[in-house]
Amino acid sequence: MDLTGIHHLTAISADAPGNNRFYTQVLGLRRVKKTVNQDDTTAYHLFFADGAGSPGTDLTFFDWPLTPEHRGTNSISRTGLRVNEASLDYWAARLREAGLTAGEIGETGGRVSLDFEDPEGQRLRLTADAPGPAHPWEKSPVPAEHQIRGLGPITISVPDLASTEALLTQVMNMRQVRDYPSPDGQGQVHVFAMGAGGPAAELHVAVQPGLPVARRGAGAVHHVAFRVPDRAALSAWTQRVSELGVQNSGEIERFYFRSLYFREPGGNLFELATDGPGFDVDEPFETMGEALSLPPFLEPQRAAIEAALKPLE
Repeated sequence: MDLTGIHHLTAISADAPGNNRFYTQVLGLRRVKKTVNQDDTTAYHLFFADGAGSPGTDLTFFDWPLTPEHRGTNSISRTGLRVNEASLDYWAARLREAGLTAGEIGETGGRVSLDFEDPEGQRLRLTADAPGPAHPWEKSPVPAEHQIRGLGPITISVPDLASTEALLTQVMNMRQVRDYPSPDGQGQVHVFAMGAGGPAAELHVAVQPGLPVARRGAGAVHHVAFRVPDRAALSAWTQRVSELGVQNSGEIERFYFRSLYFREPGGNLFELATDGPGFDVDEPFETMGEALSLPPFLEPQRAAIEAALKPLE
């Protein structure tokens, strides 16, 4: 009974139009879903992914009018994006041309990578990935060979390893595979793998007791989700985490996938999400993400929801 990798990551933006421009025009991702937060319909929920909207490639954002994040521990602190190793020079130049501050190309945790931040301070890391299947977006401003292939690894920060490690290994069936010094010099990073492993299936846990507790805001990450194949597998996981005494949300129907939420002992919000049915369940694959999509239970409120949302373009 294994999780198979990173499913998606959801972060916070206070500037939906700017966020939309950056992730589509600079990072070259496809907007595969334009919808609203199902628990707060005044806020956009934007999904950016590869050309097919594949599980494991979704970087999503809630549009909340918050002040910038106060960084610290008890947080999801860095989001990995996988690219071909030969593309890192391309990306270093592209990010500089966009006026962004990026680090140097170098090795992090055994892989070649490049750290940078988006205009709101979202901490990102381009990580070299081995050649493999990819689904480029034909309308991307980024050439197909350089496009972002998906998520991973994801880094969280906690003040103490023991209780988080117990949840990851004893409940979530991850395995600890290596460790390395944190690039910022603050603590050690422990790498936990799931499924077949590799950068698309790793969670990096930075142990940083000397940092203050983070305070959520724009530029912060809200939660990270891990992949399960289908509803039957999610039901088995729901039973497992409940029997092992982990407080959880119970299964929630998100329409594009089905989810289960719980927090790890450091306070970070985890989600388990099914690979399907996917983003073309309610609109044509060729045009998904272009118009406002609402799950069936919100459709009767469409007029009021649309009136409260700001234009994206």
